[in-house]
Amino acid sequence: MEKNVNYLDLANSPLMWIAAAIAVGVVVFQSVLFLKKSLEASKNCGITSQQVKMAIKGSAISSIGPSIVILVAMISLIVTMGSPVAWMRLSFIGSVNYEAMAAGFGAQAMGKTLETLDATAFSAGVWTMICGSLGWLIFTLLFTDKMDKVNHLLSKGNMKMIPIISSGAMLGAFANLSAGNFFTAEGSLTFGSGSSIATVVGCILMMLLVKLSKKPKFTWLREWAFAFSMFSGMFVGYIFR
Repeated sequence: MEKNVNYLDLANSPLMWIAAAIAVGVVVFQSVLFLKKSLEASKNCGITSQQVKMAIKGSAISSIGPSIVILVAMISLIVTMGSPVAWMRLSFIGSVNYEAMAAGFGAQAMGKTLETLDATAFSAGVWTMICGSLGWLIFTLLFTDKMDKVNHLLSKGNMKMIPIISSGAMLGAFANLSAGNFFTAEGSLTFGSGSSIATVVGCILMMLLVKLSKKPKFTWLREWAFAFSMFSGMFVGYIFR
């Protein structure tokens, strides 16, 4: 490989776009397949078409906030890794923090940084990004079909416990993701940073909107509560950052 080749010319080449498009196409195909299967399953479960439409509408609205965050984060990844790789990776994972960290590790292995990438370091970064996420895919492939047994084991056969366990797991996951917002870089607890304020404001607003959405005049808030809470928290956090 020629030393004077700008790695971004390779990163944004038509071949990279084609490769990324194939990968993203697989994700789109899976999404369409899952939607088709879920619609078929809804009929077997006695779920009405109106309920299905409400679920799809609510999911679409709730995805607005996270999608915008990912779109903004994609810009920072485009600068270093090129548009095709950024598009492909964030279509798969959606975590710019992981992608940037993995790309940085790959670059460091080649004696470079994200600011001083060359073609070889770029290639190493892409391989690190991809290989680093294989564990999740392998775990999903091997153990997804066994989760029913895990649910049965945890609930001890009591079907009423399954939604409680699922809710607890979800709360634990979100708590783990939010916990980092309340600690400084030195590891001390703080409630005055922009991220901690955004988390608290978003949480309180979400609880209020969910409570309000139970009233007949405000049932539409069920679909918009998440988006409103996220953007409000981000806005307040930005002001007090």
